[in-house]
Amino acid sequence: MHTRRTIRRTRTRTRTRTNALAAAALLSTAALLVSACSSSGSASASASAGAAQLAALPRSTPSALAPYYDQKLSWRSCGVPGFQCATMKAPLDYAKPGAGDVRLAVARKKATGKAKPLGSLLVNPGGPGGSAVDYLQQYAGIGYPSEVRARYDMIAMDPRGVARSEPVECLDGPQMDAYTETDVTPDDQRETDELVGEYKKFAEACGAHSAQLLRHVSTADSARDMDILRAVLGDQKLNYVGASYGTFLGATYAGLFPGRVGRMVLDGAMDPSLSARQMNLEQTAGFETAFQSFAKDCAKRTDCPLGAKGSTPTQIADNLSTFFRKLDAHPVPTGDADGRKLTESLGTTGVIAAMYDQAEWEQLREALHAAMKENDGAGLLALSDSYYERDSDGRYSNLMFANAAVNCLDLPPAFNSPEQVEKALPEFEKASPVFGANLAWASLNCTYWPVRATGEPHRIEAKGAAPIVVVGTTRDPATPYPWAQSLAGQLTSARLLTYVGDGHTAYGRGSACIDSAINTYLLKGTPPAKGKRCS
Repeated sequence: MHTRRTIRRTRTRTRTRTNALAAAALLSTAALLVSACSSSGSASASASAGAAQLAALPRSTPSALAPYYDQKLSWRSCGVPGFQCATMKAPLDYAKPGAGDVRLAVARKKATGKAKPLGSLLVNPGGPGGSAVDYLQQYAGIGYPSEVRARYDMIAMDPRGVARSEPVECLDGPQMDAYTETDVTPDDQRETDELVGEYKKFAEACGAHSAQLLRHVSTADSARDMDILRAVLGDQKLNYVGASYGTFLGATYAGLFPGRVGRMVLDGAMDPSLSARQMNLEQTAGFETAFQSFAKDCAKRTDCPLGAKGSTPTQIADNLSTFFRKLDAHPVPTGDADGRKLTESLGTTGVIAAMYDQAEWEQLREALHAAMKENDGAGLLALSDSYYERDSDGRYSNLMFANAAVNCLDLPPAFNSPEQVEKALPEFEKASPVFGANLAWASLNCTYWPVRATGEPHRIEAKGAAPIVVVGTTRDPATPYPWAQSLAGQLTSARLLTYVGDGHTAYGRGSACIDSAINTYLLKGTPPAKGKRCS
């Protein structure tokens, strides 16, 4: 995992079922991802109280940045009906604006209504590493409520280092296959050395292929890019909907430019005051909470492969853990064209991928049944591949590369050595008997990163900002509900909107109450009532 798992996706409704996870918030995972977290309210509260505060930037734009703020975008066809694309320039290094540029991909869909437009609405699906342009073209630009799309120009920009915006590059397809298949729950020193070796290969490859860029892909850098985009689009204020990691990006913007905040929705909120270790531990507990919901649901069904109808969640969890141990010793065939088998790490990633959305639980039951009863791991492998954004030709998107690059720059590593992970295992396994060991070892990724972290845990207050709506889901696996409570407590103008339910993020997931509250805010500027809860 990584240090800031901000999970990963809100979901692209237009994709096929097996690829549905690939469109939005990445925050967390299994296998060799990059960072993790959980749901301890007291831990979040204490961390927030002791963290430094993000300072706002000066109101006036430095003269050295004026050429960027004054640039004109040249819009062209994207090849996707109804959408236009452009390229925006930003300084590679904001401390040295004359030292070179980064070219950032921007897309838009013009407001569809006849009434006066409300301006631009920038969307970001999370990650870090998720393509905002893909999200706009495949979901937000066609799937957001029609009344919102009628009044706003829908806008997306791939953050620096992501997808079309000078992507961070690391491993090739076969190398990534080896990386994702590596055992993330080592049983002895040899396996520990192999895991560490893969982390080092990953980090060294990123450093070799993207040496200069790796120092300039922080969340703060991307937030400053967003302000240039706001100005270039001609908007006085930034209207924004961010999911998962997109909430950290949006909150960072608010902290840096509080006077330029328009209507801002932060859905599936992250807590910027947490250290990488705290985030990983709390996210681990978050996935356990989600798994408990899945286990209770599974036990009610006759097709549950993890126990007979009426089994307890503990029995379901024990059976899944036993299955993972069997995979560790004897990987299951998948029929994959490249000869890949379902290893423990791939199987765990497949299960975790399905925790993001209860709509995936049926597919997970089918995949587990095939693997456990029929010796066919194809279903779980497909879930894992969707998480990693691996296509049928064995090619990976740059999602995981950008994910690590941003996470490892934003926070110091969760652990400094395998020995520290071993000491922390009891705490992680207590947080999640099923996923704890996997997520603890996955938190070692940034330890070997070639670039030192530039960020630290901090509070974001954004004093003077317009009302900001922070949305939290009570059983969110990747961005635990206490994070939303903590962020809403930090932001001086925040209004917390709670969804009592399962899954990652809440807007557009089927709750008329949530959707109505957010639509009203986006269209009229009226935030939800204090303490509003929806189901």
